[in-house]
Amino acid sequence: MVDHVPVEPGAPEPPLPRRQTLTLLVGRVTTIKLVYWSVLTVIEGLLPLVVRDPFAQRFPYSVAAASAVSVVVLVWAAYAARAIDRRAGALSRSIPAVATTFAAAAVVASPASLPLLLVERQRSLEGCGVVTCHGEALLLWVAVVVVGTVLLPAVFAASLRAS
Repeated sequence: MVDHVPVEPGAPEPPLPRRQTLTLLVGRVTTIKLVYWSVLTVIEGLLPLVVRDPFAQRFPYSVAAASAVSVVVLVWAAYAARAIDRRAGALSRSIPAVATTFAAAAVVASPASLPLLLVERQRSLEGCGVVTCHGEALLLWVAVVVVGTVLLPAVFAASLRAS
């Protein structure tokens, strides 16, 4: 197995990830992602009730909210990757840890973003009838999916402590 091959001849084998550590990693990434999707979905669902303007005037608020929430969760991901747990210790950067980060993000990202997709799909039809006339609502969803699926785990993985 590649993970068991020492980097330098005669170097000791690095310790394998423990179940407790991987559980902590998956739990942190999953929690951040679920909060991200939930907050964005609630904001998008409540925005028309708070800002009663038509879609074109309301959309900049959606972009601003998505941007602000994205920045907050990226900072949270960087902090969570470096935080030390009392029971499991610190998370360290390794191939299994980085792979697990992206796998957990991919598994959680798809179903958790679907409620937001439904809200944005409804926004794309607002005032149009049957045909989409506000494609920017769907592009916003694509943008936050990229943030949640690629950027968030990348920030988390890059922020892990060096082994």
